[in-house]
Formats: sequence, structure tokens, C-alpha cells
Amino acid sequence: MSTNASSVLIAHEHIGFLASKLAERYQVFKAWEPISQSARQEITAMIVAGEVALPNEFVTSFPNLRLIACFTTGYDGVDVAWAASHGIEVTHAVGANNEDVADHALGLLIAWQRDIIKGDHLVRTGGWDPKVKNITRSLEGLSVGIVGMGAIGRAIADRCIPFRMNVQWWGPRAKPEVPFERANDLTSLAASSDVLVIASRAESTNRHMIDRSILEALGPEGLLINVARGSLLDEEALIDALRSYRVAGAALDVFENEPTEPGRWHDVPNVILTPHTAGATKSVLPKLIGQLQSNLDAYFAGESLVTPIAA
Repeated sequence: MSTNASSVLIAHEHIGFLASKLAERYQVFKAWEPISQSARQEITAMIVAGEVALPNEFVTSFPNLRLIACFTTGYDGVDVAWAASHGIEVTHAVGANNEDVADHALGLLIAWQRDIIKGDHLVRTGGWDPKVKNITRSLEGLSVGIVGMGAIGRAIADRCIPFRMNVQWWGPRAKPEVPFERANDLTSLAASSDVLVIASRAESTNRHMIDRSILEALGPEGLLINVARGSLLDEEALIDALRSYRVAGAALDVFENEPTEPGRWHDVPNVILTPHTAGATKSVLPKLIGQLQSNLDAYFAGESLVTPIAA
């Protein structure tokens, strides 16, 4: 490809597979490989995993950067206001994986309620005693509290209804179009829920919004599910609550530090863990790639971005 081609940088190695898909359209550089000073001058667009912290100092090492394109729906790792103040636009994926994340959340809920993990273990280890029935919990009548009623929260709520569960929610802004009851505050939502599902967007203002007091309100019969961001949950408080059985259980797809340290969970009871896979399906990846390419194409053509983020 000509050195005059549009130059992009992939900032995070775990999305490095995008290089082969973008090489036909752009000159692609990788942040984990040596980059010459002249190349740093050429690069005007950066592709990032939006949930990974992106230091502003790293961004400024590319003096002509004008676009940060998040491959993901989330963009909490990017300081959007700072970028805007430096003439850098930011885009992200929209509506690409909310249905899959909602499916995963329901899968975690069902796995917990019906003791699917425990049942599998009993069969595999010879612990299945026909004389002792493993009694599980029903879904019908459960009160499910959803933190955040965006696209993911709404998709989770819609899935709960056919399972005969009751839905309520809380978010910082009322949404009259949502047909589910909004709790007065997060504490009252937790206190009145059998299952509390975190589906909120992560921001600097809501770090550890699910803290010790919210877990106490959820109580010793409650289940916590997190399919949003690890930063929203005080993980140390959760681990302490699980160990002391002040919360019945947890099902987590996201963690404060990823990948999470396996030893951190070895002696934590009643927890189901998945490796941030809720939104990673074969049908989602083409959507994410398509939106990324559309934004890059629009940017390099001098056209309006397809899915910009307002600062």
C-alpha cells in the first residue's frame, strides 16, 4: 500500500485481528510493534477497545490524530471530553450486541436459579445420589431489578416477562416510554429485588455504584448479575458479602481488572464467572467490524461520522 494511504493505528493487541480486515483499505499500524516518528505523524485515526483505559499521554504521542474509533459499544476507557477539547472525535458501535448481552444475562440467571453448574458437577464427580433430590429454585415470580434501562437493560427486561418474572428498574433519569416500574433510588431497587442485574453504562461518576450498602440491601437471598462493566461494582465488597453469605450469589461476566486473577475466586462461594463473553458472538463481530469501517470510511472521506459520541 502507498505511504500516502490513510493511516490508522490499532491501539490494543487483543483486537489486533482487525489488521488483516482493514489492510485493504488503510495503512495499518499496531501499537505493540515499533512505530517510526514519521509514521506517528501520518496516523490520524486510532482504533481502540473502548473498555480499556486509553491514557491521554499516549494519544498525544500522535500529533495529527483526529479520530478515536471504538470497536466496542462501550467507551468508558476514553476521555471523550478531553478528546473533544483537543479536536479529536470519538465513535463507537451502536445497537450491535445488546440482544446477545441480554441473552447471556438470562443464561446466568437461569444457571444460578436452577443450579445448572452444581448439577453438572454432581453428575461428573459421582455425587448424584438418587435418594437425595437436588431441589432448585423457580423463575416464576422472581423480582428482577435492572440497574440501567438502556438498550441492554430493556432487552433483559423484555426477556424476563415470558419467564413470568416481575421487572423493576432504576436509572438516574426517568424514561416515561419504559413500561416497567422505576424505583425511587438504587437502594430501594436492591431491597425489593430477588435478582439485581447491572446493565448501566460505566462513567467516572458511577464507579462502585454497587457498593457495600447496596449489597446489604440486596440481602442474603439475593443474586447479583453484572454484564455491564467491572468498575460499577465494588468487587472487594462483593467477595466479602459472598464469603459471609450476606449475599446469596453472584454471576459475573465483567471484572474490575481483566483478565481477573483466578486465585481471587478460589474460595469464594456461590459465584458463576464468565470471561467477558456476553457480547462476543459470531453474529456480533460482523456488525462491529461493519460499523467501524463505516466510521473510518466516513472520516477519511470528510463526511459525517456514522455513530459519533457527543462530548
